[in-house]
Amino acid sequence: MAESGSGFVREVAHRIFAAEFKESNLQAKEGQDQYSPSYLLTPTGAKCNRVFIVGTLTEKEDVGTDNEFWRGRIVDPTGAFFVTAGQYQPEAAQVLAKVTPPEFIAVIGKPNTFTTKEGNMLTSIRAESLQIVDAATRDRWVLDAAKHTMARLEKLKGNEPDAVKAREHYSTNVETYRAMVAQALETVKAK
Repeated sequence: MAESGSGFVREVAHRIFAAEFKESNLQAKEGQDQYSPSYLLTPTGAKCNRVFIVGTLTEKEDVGTDNEFWRGRIVDPTGAFFVTAGQYQPEAAQVLAKVTPPEFIAVIGKPNTFTTKEGNMLTSIRAESLQIVDAATRDRWVLDAAKHTMARLEKLKGNEPDAVKAREHYSTNVETYRAMVAQALETVKAK
């Protein structure tokens, strides 16, 4: 992590569409100690320690036993994200507890993976912050995520280490992701 005069600078929060996030299953850790950041490398080569998503909260539930632990489903034009917030993310958990679906919501959080007994890897986002937003903010995020995704697809042709790793691990079909971006952009144009 980069240091600044006031301590640590946070990792950039990547804009990722749900369809790409759901396909992501390559985890990497930088450094060997317990405080070394871990990353989720996506099929287009985004090395995510944090993500920024905006979509429609369609459902939520308190799945905690002793303490509140909220899980929400947030839909963007390409699919759904699952977001969690509990006692270690009190502000995010409060927002999730109070909001009534459907509602546009912006989330910054850490990618999480979980492997089921059957060997399937599931992705979710542990929310650091959640905020209710309007439709215009959601549309701007779609345009922004589309731009970032297309830029990563261009970089995928190069020899940057993350691009090479993504290509080798996922055999990324660039046309599939271009179609996903076009589909997402249609939802903004349709208004």
